[in-house]
Amino acid sequence: MRAVSFERGVMRHAEGSCLVKFGDTHVLVSATLEERLPPWLKGQGRGWVTAEYSMLPRATHDRTRRESTTGRPSGRTQEIQRLIGRALRSVTDLVAMGEKQITIDCDVIQADGGTRTASITGAWIALHDCLSWMRARSMIRDMPLKEHLAAVSCGIYEGTPVLDLDYAEDSVAETDANFVMTASGGIVEIQGTAEKTPFTQDELLSLLGLARSGVDHLVELQKKAIA
Repeated sequence: MRAVSFERGVMRHAEGSCLVKFGDTHVLVSATLEERLPPWLKGQGRGWVTAEYSMLPRATHDRTRRESTTGRPSGRTQEIQRLIGRALRSVTDLVAMGEKQITIDCDVIQADGGTRTASITGAWIALHDCLSWMRARSMIRDMPLKEHLAAVSCGIYEGTPVLDLDYAEDSVAETDANFVMTASGGIVEIQGTAEKTPFTQDELLSLLGLARSGVDHLVELQKKAIA
């Protein structure tokens, strides 16, 4: 994997925040506690975790237009932020949260491949710190996070399975995949696409093995970051 780092508490006003770096991909993640809930959740005695994702105009080589100027997020943005939200909910006890919402904001400062996987991995830390903030103020009794969660990209590049692709590898890879997994080995989501030729079952299993080793490494780094 590329060099990975987590810097916690980088935003003064957020209940939880983390600057996560996967090589030259840098994402600023914040967690905001809100009293409001989606209307369809009111009165059900449980909370909600949702996410928003965006990329700064010069996070990429060429300037990208701010989506706020177009009036709505792109299909890619919506897909990524929904992925982040449901991934975090998969390891969160929403009942233990109470009727509160935590919104995770993932802003890509610099992109070099793997922005969604870096966002998910850093978002877990921001969510952890937000929930710890709530617990320290007796807003919740028990820690709602059930276990660690991380994500990593894998692909087949020049015929070889590769872990944590950067943009140069990802842009020409024969197969591109993202794996979201828990510390205990649970699979939350797999996204895989053959960019050129279809991949085989053996290649998929090889990528899964790489992803497992990558997630194990990321979880160990998370544990050190929050220790």
